[in-house]
Amino acid sequence: MTQEQEKVSKEQLILEAAEYEFFTKGFAGARTTTIAKRAGVTHAMLHYYYRTKEQLFERVVEKNAATIGQAMLAAMGNPAKPIIERLRDGISAHFDLIVAHPMLPRFFLNEIGAYPERYNLLTDHLGATANKLFTELQDEADAATERGEIEQVDVRMLFISMLSLNIFPFIVYPLGQNIMTDMMGDKEHFLERRKAENIELIMRRIKKQ
Repeated sequence: MTQEQEKVSKEQLILEAAEYEFFTKGFAGARTTTIAKRAGVTHAMLHYYYRTKEQLFERVVEKNAATIGQAMLAAMGNPAKPIIERLRDGISAHFDLIVAHPMLPRFFLNEIGAYPERYNLLTDHLGATANKLFTELQDEADAATERGEIEQVDVRMLFISMLSLNIFPFIVYPLGQNIMTDMMGDKEHFLERRKAENIELIMRRIKKQ
């Protein structure tokens, strides 16, 4: 392993350890000593790569914002696909992203949503991408409406519906599984059903009756 590869490897280990610490304990509860131990590096080395806890936190937010943006662009950014297919793919990709990173919604709600001064951490990384995608999809949705293919829709409102439908099951699951055991006892099966239901609900909203 070259010196550069070793540097990248250690930075990645620190970032992964920091992500777990911030996701499980929040910014206030996270400790850089714990992050260093989990990453298998010294505390001094952690501060060599990331000078402050704030810098490390910002890097975790940046990494996850980029993951979200890339996933949504990959699913919805192909103009060759019909608008209905792009929207369906986007709902599915967003749900799958949360399945793969189940602590992500609570992290953003607790650590970004509760602190307005941190909003720019997300908007700086997602704002331009989201607005560009909204504009492109709205133009296509308007054209599809003109052709009589779908109902008139505000794409931004549709995204709010998608976020609400996709995120809520993961927030409520710890409580719900104890109340609706017959439906939520098998988590994998429940999430498959919930994903299909979310797609169907939004597709019904936009499909021409």
